[in-house]
Amino acid sequence: MTNGLITSDPKIMIGKPIIAGTRITVELILEKLMSGDSIADILDAYPHLTRQGIEAAIEFARESVADLSVYPVPVAA
Repeated sequence: MTNGLITSDPKIMIGKPIIAGTRITVELILEKLMSGDSIADILDAYPHLTRQGIEAAIEFARESVADLSVYPVPVAA
C-alpha cells in the first residue's frame, strides 16, 4: 500500500502517477533504479524526496502489474 504517497492529477505531469507533493513521477524513479542509481543516489539528487516516497513508488509499480493477466510468449526456435 502506498499510504497516499502516490497521486495522480491530470493537471500535473499529464496525470502520470507522482510522489505526492512533487512533480517526480513513478516512471522517473523506476528509470533511475533501472539505470543503476540506488535509493541513496536518488535522495541525493532530489533532496525534497523521502525514502518512503521512493518505496511507495516501487510498491505502486508492483501493485500495478500484480493483477495483470499473463499470456504465454512463444519461444523462437
